[in-house]
Amino acid sequence: MRLPIAIIFSFIFLPSLIKGNIKKTNILFILADDVGYEGLSCYGGQSYLTPRLDKLARNGIQAMHCYSMPVCHPTRIAILTGCYPKNIGSPRWGEFPKNLERETIAHALKDSGYATAVAGKWQLTLLKNDPKQPFRMGFDNYSVFGWHEGPRYHDPMIYENGSVKSETKNKFGPDIYREFLESFMSRSLKEEKPFFAFYSMALCHDVTDDLGDPVPVSPSGKYLNYKEMVTEMDRQVGLLVEFLDKKKIRENTLLVFVADNGTPSRFISYPKGKKLIREPIFSNLNGQRIQGGKGKLDDTGTRVPMIINWPSVVSSGKKSDALIDMADFHATFSEVAGLKVNKKINGISFLPIFNGKDSKKSWAYSERKGKWWVRDQKYKLYNDGKFVEVSSAEPGKEVRLNGNLSDDQKAAFLVLDCARQNLDD
Repeated sequence: MRLPIAIIFSFIFLPSLIKGNIKKTNILFILADDVGYEGLSCYGGQSYLTPRLDKLARNGIQAMHCYSMPVCHPTRIAILTGCYPKNIGSPRWGEFPKNLERETIAHALKDSGYATAVAGKWQLTLLKNDPKQPFRMGFDNYSVFGWHEGPRYHDPMIYENGSVKSETKNKFGPDIYREFLESFMSRSLKEEKPFFAFYSMALCHDVTDDLGDPVPVSPSGKYLNYKEMVTEMDRQVGLLVEFLDKKKIRENTLLVFVADNGTPSRFISYPKGKKLIREPIFSNLNGQRIQGGKGKLDDTGTRVPMIINWPSVVSSGKKSDALIDMADFHATFSEVAGLKVNKKINGISFLPIFNGKDSKKSWAYSERKGKWWVRDQKYKLYNDGKFVEVSSAEPGKEVRLNGNLSDDQKAAFLVLDCARQNLDD
C-alpha cells in the first residue's frame, strides 16, 4: 500500500511542474531537545508561552500520540535509520552502526536529488575522532556543537563541514545553527534543488556538564533557565517560519516539529565556582503539576509534542490521534519525496493523516536499557508481559491490569501481544 500513496502525493499534492519535472517538496525537520508535551501551550501546558509553535499547530496538524525514546541517542538512531535500536544491535551511546551509514533518511533523500544539511546537536560520534561521519551519513553540509568538547550555547565550540568553526566568541549557538540552515536553504533555492534541512536543536537541553570548568554563562551572568530556553526555542522556530515566508517557499515546504524525549527532572541553573547547581523542573499541564520524566518509560519521559505544517497540503486546526514513534519519520519523508519506503525499516509512514485518513500504525514503540514496550493510545504492554492502562488525566500514572479484562482491554492486548512477539523474533 505504500507505493500508491507515494505516487498519489507526488502527482496530486506535490504539484508544480518545472521544466517538465515534478517539483519536489522541501523538508524542514526540527527536533527539539528535552521537551515533553507539557512544554507547549497548545498541549495544555500552562508554565511556558509558545505562541509561534501554537500558531503552527493551529494552522496544521497537532499529533496527540507521538512517542519518543526516553533519552536522546536512541531517538536519533531511530529517526535516521527508521529502525528500533534493539533491532540493529542496540548501538552504544554516541555511536552509530557503520553498516547503516548509507541507509539513513538523509542518504535516501540525497540520492533522489535533495540537498541535505544538519545543524545543532549530533552526538553520534566524537567528531574530533571522526569529522567526516555526517558526510558519510548523507549530509552535504553540517554545523554541530562539539559534544563532550565545549559549550553549545554561549561562545560555542562548533564543527562545521569537517573543521572547528572560528569566530564564535560572544555568539549564541542556536542562532549560529539556524543561520547556517538558512544559508543552506538559500543556496539550495539558487541551485533549484529541493532541500532536507534538519535543525537538531540544542534547546532545551541544559548546558554541557562534563568539562573541567563550567561553560560560559549568558550576558545575564547565569545560564538560561528551562523557561527561558522554551521561550528561545519558540523564537528560533518563529524565525525559521519567517525565513520560509520571506523566500516564498512556505507552500512547498513540509515543516515538522517534534522533540527527542521528555522534559528533564532537574536542570543546570548556574555555576558556583566549579560546581554546577541543578534545580528541579516542575510544569503545569491541564491543571496538574508534574515533574519532568526524561529517562523514564512512562508518558513523562516518552510522550512528546509534534506539529505538522504544510500550507498547500495539510488542513488547518486538526488534531490527530494517530500513533507515531521515532522510526516513522524515515518512511514518511521518503514518501513525501516520492520514494519507495525501504522494506528493511520498522517505521510506518504517517503520510495518510496529512489528508485526514487513518494511519496504518496500530502500535508505537519505545525502549531503554533492555526494557521496552508497545502501546496504543490507552494501553501499554511491556516486554516482560506487564500490561497497563495509561492514565490520560495523570501523566506518568500506569495501572496494571490483571485478571478479568474487558472486551476493549482484551482486544488491545491481542494486538500489542502480537507486536511484542514479532519484535522478540
